[in-house]
Amino acid sequence: MSFPMKFNAILIVTLLTAGCATDEYGNPRPVSETEKGLGIGALSGAAIGALAAKNSGQGAVIGAIGGAFVGGLIGNYMEKQQRDFERVLANEIALGQIRIERLAEGELLVGMTGETAFEVDSDVIQPGFYSTMDKIAAIVNRYGKTRLDIAGHTDSTGSRAHNLELSDRRAYSVQNYFLASGVYPARMQTQGYGPDYPMASNDTPEGRRLNRRVDITLIYQETPQG
Repeated sequence: MSFPMKFNAILIVTLLTAGCATDEYGNPRPVSETEKGLGIGALSGAAIGALAAKNSGQGAVIGAIGGAFVGGLIGNYMEKQQRDFERVLANEIALGQIRIERLAEGELLVGMTGETAFEVDSDVIQPGFYSTMDKIAAIVNRYGKTRLDIAGHTDSTGSRAHNLELSDRRAYSVQNYFLASGVYPARMQTQGYGPDYPMASNDTPEGRRLNRRVDITLIYQETPQG
């Protein structure tokens, strides 16, 4: 079979796999992140394998198999981590204090509201939020193949310079809490964005409440740290 025909076959199978998931009763269900990872990995691996191999058709097939395997592992790893967060933080999620979002195959966001975690205009984590931070840190330590991008955000009230500085200090406070909880330093980086990336309108009290937050993005990395 020629390379174009082999690659088209891989593409068709991948698209069918990614688009048609059913439960044990044959009913359609959402595609899991693991299955998405299999599809993305297969296509990426096929392309890389074709470029690397002298026999482009054979390389595409080998690359697709390897890519699907790696993509599936990453998707499964992040999916398990997400389920752990959702289970352990179920009460906080129900109260609107924490949100969990899957951003991509290898990226997961854990967001906390600023008013829950911090006093007004302060970078000191409230003692009442310690138990939640401990839960997050425990899962972060369990999954060493992720790095953490910790981002502070504010609403638009007050000067931009003050908000940038406050958001930066709050991100550092979260990082320092994780350091004290045993999270490896090289896994973390922080940044304060002030009011630059709102998730809601600053024209309403509810919107401003949502914008005052710290977001932790967990990104898969092959080599575990710590």
